[in-house]
Amino acid sequence: MEPFSFEKLPEVIRILFEKVEHMEELLQDLQPQSPNENELLTIHEAAEFLKVTVPALYTKVSRQEIPVSKPGKRLYFNKTELRKWIIASRKKTVMEIRKEAEEHMKMLNKHKNFI
Repeated sequence: MEPFSFEKLPEVIRILFEKVEHMEELLQDLQPQSPNENELLTIHEAAEFLKVTVPALYTKVSRQEIPVSKPGKRLYFNKTELRKWIIASRKKTVMEIRKEAEEHMKMLNKHKNFI
């Protein structure tokens, strides 16, 4: 981008503003339009969503491994919470574990050299 003069500042700001608006529109188009994201699911719907059997889901509930609401006798699952639970349950790859170990060792060495 070429340098611009003070007189061109309003025009440059207008162009930047238009580009930012365009980027916002593109980002909104990329986001999934799911108004039912926070919907509550029954045990059968949650099992289908998670692709597990209903008995397997009951086991996870009884072990308190999965987020669930139980007003009275029925179980309800928040779809957003289930997505977050799935993401939080992600296992790290060997490469990620090695990288973390290397970074940890570097920090220990820095600390050791500091003392």
